[in-house]
Amino acid sequence: MDKNLINQLKEKLEKDKKNIEKQLEKFATKDEKLKDDWDTRFPRFDGRETGSAALEQAADEVEEYSTLLPIEYSLELWLKNINLALEKIKIGKYGICEKCQKRIKEERLKIYPVAQYCLNCKKPKKTQA
Repeated sequence: MDKNLINQLKEKLEKDKKNIEKQLEKFATKDEKLKDDWDTRFPRFDGRETGSAALEQAADEVEEYSTLLPIEYSLELWLKNINLALEKIKIGKYGICEKCQKRIKEERLKIYPVAQYCLNCKKPKKTQA
């Protein structure tokens, strides 16, 4: 694969990684023990409310937290795939299908630089009735 293309894709991956980490930092804390793990922080409102207003505020906290969890998971998964692609670039195995070991087409990598499989291996197998 062309070195210039690899460098371009590496730059894009690194930029995407920084952007995802910035997004995660807004509502989650990085787990220092695990490389790609983040923990959503439970939102804490000011707590000045009392009675039914306090219950409503607590419900809002739970709702916001439950909304952020799938976002965290999705961003973590994307970050994990980016880190995997960057590691493959580093060791010289970038752009090789993990299933058939053939080269992934450059067009696919330009569109989806974290691709782990070629299009043939990524396609779902047709089942016969």
